[in-house]
Order: sequence, then structure tokens, then C-alpha cells
Amino acid sequence: MTEPDPRYPTGPFKSAGRPLTAEERARHIDSIAAFPAHMRKSVADLSDEQLDTPYREGGWTVRQLVHHTMDSHMNAYLRFKLAVTEDHPTLVTYDQDAWATLPDVRDPIDGTLDVLSGLHDRWATFLRALEPAAFARTAHHPEVGDITVDTLLEIYGWHGPHHVAHVTTLRARKGW
Repeated sequence: MTEPDPRYPTGPFKSAGRPLTAEERARHIDSIAAFPAHMRKSVADLSDEQLDTPYREGGWTVRQLVHHTMDSHMNAYLRFKLAVTEDHPTLVTYDQDAWATLPDVRDPIDGTLDVLSGLHDRWATFLRALEPAAFARTAHHPEVGDITVDTLLEIYGWHGPHHVAHVTTLRARKGW
């Protein structure tokens, strides 16, 4: 039996490639809302040495991963807002690997976990208040092309659990 790809412990992202149902949207929004608590639980009681352990060979450390989720999700929240308030905006990209090397990624994770909690509360409230037509709105992503709000929702409904699984699979492998 082959080992699962450690880059994708929950499997690679796959879009439905169609408009989502109300139930699918609710499931992804619930995933976004629950993410901070799941991340906080996954890193609970880890020492600095454990936080500074890469989750896979050649991968980011757990600490970098936690900070990455805040960077990514802050950008995502803004992308959603742009997509529903502007006419087919071009979304800003960023070099996540470069961001993962900036000095603030060595900071303690408690403040980042607190920001994630507040951000996700607000993000989920925003998403739950959207009219169904808003999910069909589009934006242009320079790296992937045109994208709907539904597809953004799928991406970020997957993204959080994907990174939590990086931490939980590392903990399982290491016996932490």
C-alpha cells in the first residue's frame, strides 16, 4: 500500500465545477466557521520545538503553517468582499512562500490564533448573509483565471481542514 501524499492529507482540492447547492454552501461555510477552533485544538500544548518542526520533509514548520493560514485567510476574506462588491475584479495574489520567511513567522502563535477566531467569525457571518446570486459573481485570479464566489468558497472550505490535517498527521507520526 502506498503512503498518502503528505502535501495533501485530506486529498488535493477538487472543485465541483458547477454552482453549489444551498447545502453544499452551508457545509463549506460551517468548515470556515469551525476552522479556528480546529486549528487551536490541533496545536494545543505543542512546545516551541514541536511548533518549529516541519509538517513534512521540505515543508513549512507548524508555526509557519499557523501564520500562513492567517495570511491566506485575511487575503481570502478580502477576495470574497471584492468579488461581491465590484464588477469582475482582479484579485491580488501574493507569494505565500516569501511571506512564510518573513520575521513575524517566528512569533508565538497565540495572537495569530486569536486573529483567526475573530476573522472567521466575521467571515462566516458575511457568507451566511449573502443572497444566493452572490455566489455566482466572478472575479479574475491572475494565476487561475476567472473564478466564482462558489469556487472561492470551495477552496477555503477545503483549505482550513487541509492544514489542520497537516498538523494532526504530524502529531500522529511523531506520537505527540
